[in-house]
Amino acid sequence: MGIGGAEPEAPGPTAMPPVAYFSPEFGVSEVIPQYSGGLGVLAGDYLKVCADEAQPLVGVGLFYHHGYFHQRLDQAGWQQESYRELDPSEFSFEPVAGEGIELPLGDRLLRARVWRQLVGSVPLYLLDTNVPENADDLRGITDRLYGGDIEHRLRQEILLGMGGMRALVAAGESPVLFHSNEGHAGFLILERIRHLVQDESLTFEEAVEAARAATVFTTHTPVPAGIDHFPMELMARYFQPFCDSVEIPLERLMALGHFPGQAADAPFNMAVLGLRVSGHANAVSRLHQQVSQHMFHGLWPNLFQQEVPIQAVTNGVHARQWASPEMAHLLDRYLGPRWDVHAAVDWSRLRAVSKLELWDARQPGRRRLVAEVRRRLRAAESSRGVPEEELTWTDEVLDDHALTIGFARRVAEYKRGALLFSQPERLRRLLLNPEHPVQLIIAGKAHPVDDQGKHIIQALAQAAHDPQLRRHLVFVEDYDIAVGRMLYQGADVWLNTPRRPMEACGTSGQKAALSGALNLSILDGWWDEAFDGDNGFAIPSFEEELDLGRRDHLEAEALFQLLEDQVVPRFFDRDEEGVPRGWLGMVHQSLATIVPLVLGSRMVADYIRQLYQPAAAATALAAVDRHRGARRAVAFADKVRGSWPEVSLRARGFPVRGLARPLAYGSERVVEALVRLGGLAPHEVEVQLLHGPVGADGQLIAPRVEMMSVDEGTANGHHRYLGRMALVTQGPYGFTVRVLPRRRNGDGPPAEIPVRFAEPLRLLR
Repeated sequence: MGIGGAEPEAPGPTAMPPVAYFSPEFGVSEVIPQYSGGLGVLAGDYLKVCADEAQPLVGVGLFYHHGYFHQRLDQAGWQQESYRELDPSEFSFEPVAGEGIELPLGDRLLRARVWRQLVGSVPLYLLDTNVPENADDLRGITDRLYGGDIEHRLRQEILLGMGGMRALVAAGESPVLFHSNEGHAGFLILERIRHLVQDESLTFEEAVEAARAATVFTTHTPVPAGIDHFPMELMARYFQPFCDSVEIPLERLMALGHFPGQAADAPFNMAVLGLRVSGHANAVSRLHQQVSQHMFHGLWPNLFQQEVPIQAVTNGVHARQWASPEMAHLLDRYLGPRWDVHAAVDWSRLRAVSKLELWDARQPGRRRLVAEVRRRLRAAESSRGVPEEELTWTDEVLDDHALTIGFARRVAEYKRGALLFSQPERLRRLLLNPEHPVQLIIAGKAHPVDDQGKHIIQALAQAAHDPQLRRHLVFVEDYDIAVGRMLYQGADVWLNTPRRPMEACGTSGQKAALSGALNLSILDGWWDEAFDGDNGFAIPSFEEELDLGRRDHLEAEALFQLLEDQVVPRFFDRDEEGVPRGWLGMVHQSLATIVPLVLGSRMVADYIRQLYQPAAAATALAAVDRHRGARRAVAFADKVRGSWPEVSLRARGFPVRGLARPLAYGSERVVEALVRLGGLAPHEVEVQLLHGPVGADGQLIAPRVEMMSVDEGTANGHHRYLGRMALVTQGPYGFTVRVLPRRRNGDGPPAEIPVRFAEPLRLLR
């Protein structure tokens, strides 16, 4: 195999083509702390699902010798971080044959060992720079996950992307597609470009086109501040040799990480790189798709926002490792042993589960949670020097029968872990009610440099040490996969309070739902599309309130009202057998509607259908006959640039015979467009009719797009196109026509695709 990838063939209608899946972190197991939170745990789940289904996927990441930190709180509740030296030999990793890889790093040579970890049948390749041949600073590149300064991060991302491509070669892997899970691995495209230029004799632009077809990019970031940006000075230091090797100026490389019109010396944006050089891209929930289309609309300024080519594939989870044994056994009995990997299960069979069976399946998880929290709490207090005789109270913490609310996630300000604590007296009444006992268990880590997050943890920890509350409120230290699993399986309610729409997806509530917990959440991320009114509780969101303090107050008020008026009363509304039948009706609905949505097998199937299959087909077209498709695409783009100034059009609508006035819903209209194509031919463009409701600003709102057909040429050099539309809404309605170049490779439209509109917008009513 070369770094350009295997010679592609169009796969079958449902098969996954061979894929290399790059991620900066993989949460495969709690004993291998190579993850910090949701991104890594998702990547680990992705590998496990693909292993269950024997999919042809390999993972590529880094081996961090200190992993991610272990958390403990001091007497004041302030987070302290510690790191343990990790030895790959502890984990039965296998070294890939040979001496590893070598990679230019600016004007230096970096060496890395490559380890193979088997995740079921899926190999995960991890690069490790802690080798004697490297100088100390280079050995430290893979020291910690998300540690160090911006230059350290750049070095890690060069190793992950460009070094990861070389690791695949060393391992003898031949993927067809390259999937970058977030922008951290985006530099993989540069290594593929280098290979295509130097070994396949393509120009830089042809290499970009060829590599783009085979690249898939997933964005997980709903805010620009969460994206890596690298200053031009660092880019010059580390990438000038690359630019020289592919014969381009540094400014051309920098443009791949810029929005249109940005200054040449603006910081290099890794998400922009990922979108520019990927033929297919996705967000991780439907709501996040809309957020991403808005955030990156500037890359496609001539398209409508909803046309920005970022699809939605909602995250899922590896169900078997998260569901409680009791709930998994129940699902096995009623749905069959393959419920976790087979999306075609008849979920209506869950109706046969009795409420008593469901209630009995829920109890052991809560008991295990209470016992383990007591054990951990006692150990944490003892580590802070509290004498043994003063720890007897920890044996009385929590109640096996209380309504248990779980909240565990990375601690960041927008996640609002302290929202419940904004009304302390109300929380106190909730937790200290002897007739309806409620308890709250919290876990989470703040990034080591995030003092704001650490202050939130400190406030939570101090509240948990209140002598009155400490038997009902616990902060569990050192949140990891094991702590999360314990909470998911034991909680009755899973609380999630992000500031909408800043949660890209979030999967903790998905995992809790697998064991029968009900979600109590802001309608953000995955919950926005999963909530149906009966399968959990939705906290109202006040996004129109611009004052964040006021907004938080309103949403806290709504949260407490839900807890006081609906959640707590329903849980404690018991029949003569002590069973909360109304509550369990909601659990039934949650299992039947949420579990099919959150299965990792559904997520993988969506990736295959929406991204991998089209990308494989586009790759085959681009690569045929030594990349003839890519060469033609670049030549066509050059032709379009030369001809586009001459392209013009005008359009008019006229009634279909017998059309009555006034124009009503369902009425039809024929549209004629006269298009001057300059040096382009009709088969090289698409002429499209756009129609729909018109907003107060005079612009079309989410217009429908209809292809127009060429009718005949005219003497003055125009081509006549015809289209037909039906008015599909009431109120102000309009249409326009546009022309754009036709894409033939099957991938998404490139950034800054030229578009010409007929002016002005035509109003029909």
